[in-house]
Amino acid sequence: MLKMMLLAGVGGFVGTCLRYLTGKLCHLLVVGSFPLATFVVNIIGSFIIGLLFGVAERTHTVTPAVSALLITGFCGGFTTFSSFANDIFLLLQNRNWVTLIFYAGLTLILGVVLVWAGRAVARG
Repeated sequence: MLKMMLLAGVGGFVGTCLRYLTGKLCHLLVVGSFPLATFVVNIIGSFIIGLLFGVAERTHTVTPAVSALLITGFCGGFTTFSSFANDIFLLLQNRNWVTLIFYAGLTLILGVVLVWAGRAVARG
């Protein structure tokens, strides 16, 4: 169990560092109320988790250790529902209805589509 926790922790560390760098990059590229950094990591993370689960289903070679490292750890550290929820709250609080609907809808729709796409890529 300790080995699995350490693997998840290492994956989480890498995912969190990449999430931080993605946030910094997005803030350099875009100015405005749209929470691009959270959107980008959640969309990319959706594709990655779809790809990983697709590979697991297709090849049966994703071990519990790889799952702990990449799915639980990396994807868990890289993506962030709590930031998404906070972004939605702030958009609600600021009555930024158009951005709120666009962001929430696009995140949910693209998230599901990219999980499907990741699984499709893994299937070949």
